Amino acid sequence: MCPMAKRGIVSCQITYLPIGTVDYPDEVNDVLEIIKESGLEYNVDIMSTTIRGESDIVFNLIKKIHSEMSGKNYNFTMNILLSNICGCGE
Repeated sequence: MCPMAKRGIVSCQITYLPIGTVDYPDEVNDVLEIIKESGLEYNVDIMSTTIRGESDIVFNLIKKIHSEMSGKNYNFTMNILLSNICGCGE
């Protein structure tokens, strides 16, 4: 078993897609700010953001993004890819 999985660590790729808005950069920046404030390890790429951390904290972050963006009456799709392995071959 991968050492990462034994510790309850997950990798999560999030793609946030605003729907029906012209201010989509502002929405994406709002999501990135929520991720930055989480204190989790993250990497912003051109199409998505990858996050790594304890599973409970990552799941709570996903819930927070959904709640805060819905609370702002934004329409969006959020694609989430989750892995409990790191690819280390163990």
